[in-house]
Amino acid sequence: MDLFQLITEIEKVDPEVYERFDSRRRVFKHLTGMGKKLSAAALPGFVAALFNKAYGQTAGPSVNDVLNLALSLEYLEFYFYDTGLNTTGLIPEPERRAIELIRNDESGHIKTLRGALGSAAIPDPGRAAFDYSGGKGSGTGPFAPALLPGGTALYFGVAQSFVDTGVRAYKGGAPFLMTNKDILEAALNIHSVEARHSSHIRTVRRGLAAGVLGGPTSATTPAGADPKVSPKSWISGNDGGGPSPQTNPSTADVYGPGTNPPPAGVPTGITFPGEDNVVQAGRTITTDSGVSAAAASEAFDEPLDYVKVKAIARNFVAASTTLFV
Repeated sequence: MDLFQLITEIEKVDPEVYERFDSRRRVFKHLTGMGKKLSAAALPGFVAALFNKAYGQTAGPSVNDVLNLALSLEYLEFYFYDTGLNTTGLIPEPERRAIELIRNDESGHIKTLRGALGSAAIPDPGRAAFDYSGGKGSGTGPFAPALLPGGTALYFGVAQSFVDTGVRAYKGGAPFLMTNKDILEAALNIHSVEARHSSHIRTVRRGLAAGVLGGPTSATTPAGADPKVSPKSWISGNDGGGPSPQTNPSTADVYGPGTNPPPAGVPTGITFPGEDNVVQAGRTITTDSGVSAAAASEAFDEPLDYVKVKAIARNFVAASTTLFV
């Protein structure tokens, strides 16, 4: 093992690697002297300890794993919008152009992720890989009416669940992409586009709830409106548990807390509270500022870990597929 060559390669993507190991660089200053005390057999353990301390994580998903999870989610959304556009009487005519643009954005995200992954990218799973009824392959899940003529309101509710899962998933995957700043930047750019998709879908849902497509001109939920059917343009609290928490808990998971304790590989100190979280950096915002719990939760978007993201997505795939395993 050429330790210094290994560190040189890491330094190319993480210039601060030395500071991560030891801010005073004493380890490297005296490393040559340690050779007298460390046997060849002990050296790998010594190096592993350095890296665990430096990056605060154990074995977890690789960069390719994170990107392929994102790619799987993009296929989930792409085929959902494409199916909706090809279902007569489902998407109101004034909204068709917007949904076409969103679908095309998903196609662009797929091309971007496949370009970053190269030969490591998963194959295109095709439309048949997905069960948008939420029935885990049965085709008879609680959201089956969403893709039937007249299922417009539920269709956009499911769309909101998908896009909000994606937004949280990209944020949750960011720590695993820190060693490649170009890929991290690309992923966060996609994250911002998905957030805009969410805002639009939510606006449409308010319009449908109000009986006027396009919704109220106000950016907030109309007084007394049920967030399950008429959400704000951003996540507020747990969003009423999602479109259908009683019949399919997977929508509640979209806004709930992540895996606890965090799954393998998550850097030390990173947790996954629910979207109704009001504590940031150890401070309770409602106490410190006097704002409402709703306002405090709206000020921050919470990440979601890869284990919980997969659990949500598995409700919407065919039993035979290997997606989200």
